[in-house]
Amino acid sequence: LPEAVPMLVVEGGIEQNGYPWVVLSKSVSYFSPVDSATLANNIVTNATVIVSNGVVSDTLQVTFDPNFIIPLVYKGNAFTGVNGQTYTLRVLAPGFDEITATTTIPQTIALDSLWFRAEPVAPVGQDSLGFMWAHLSDPAGLGQGYRWFAKRMNKDNVFVPPFGSAFNDKFIDGKSFDFGYSRGKVPGSNAADDDNEERGYFKSNDTVVVKFTTIGSREVEFFRTYETELSNNGNPFAAPGVIKSNVNGGLGVFCGYGIYLDTVITQ
Repeated sequence: LPEAVPMLVVEGGIEQNGYPWVVLSKSVSYFSPVDSATLANNIVTNATVIVSNGVVSDTLQVTFDPNFIIPLVYKGNAFTGVNGQTYTLRVLAPGFDEITATTTIPQTIALDSLWFRAEPVAPVGQDSLGFMWAHLSDPAGLGQGYRWFAKRMNKDNVFVPPFGSAFNDKFIDGKSFDFGYSRGKVPGSNAADDDNEERGYFKSNDTVVVKFTTIGSREVEFFRTYETELSNNGNPFAAPGVIKSNVNGGLGVFCGYGIYLDTVITQ
């Protein structure tokens, strides 16, 4: 494959009651090495990043945040996210096309209930392991999108999305139903319970905070196609796909999140 022209890669968003944030990096060619040195050399910190709520424009500043995989994060402080409001992103970086993106924070849709269920198919002798379950009533009318995160208090520093974290209401429109999720893993984690029979499970006596978010349909398509490509990685029989970005002039996502939080002490 020929060497690809580097493009600007955006990972950013704004949550209800939260400040906007953006991480910037450069894309690399297919056969480029994938290691910490490559990642460090492709972080972009000399860009001008502007997020607007239609009234106020906030020029984000680079800060160090160890809770991000790329810890150099552009963060704002002029306004916080509001349900129903639309936000625009503009990125100017030397040597790259101008980046623009638009996202809206949808109205928050709450889970009806949330609980932990031990799994009979867990490894033998591990009946304290299980998944988080929830009941959701999807409002009638197509267009809702959702993404699930969870954090174990005193174990996880951040909310972690499991694989398949985003879904839309194409097949659930207006329905009320139960669904469950496994425990996500922070990329690159070397924690013992991410590399043994407890991998993917929650455990009895955990305090788990679930962050259930409402997002737009274009943003759902980004996360779904992104995770499809992750699952295809290393599979010689997988067909190449296209990640559906909502960013113009580059790659990635700028996502507005409506936030619902709930806590379960697993038993």
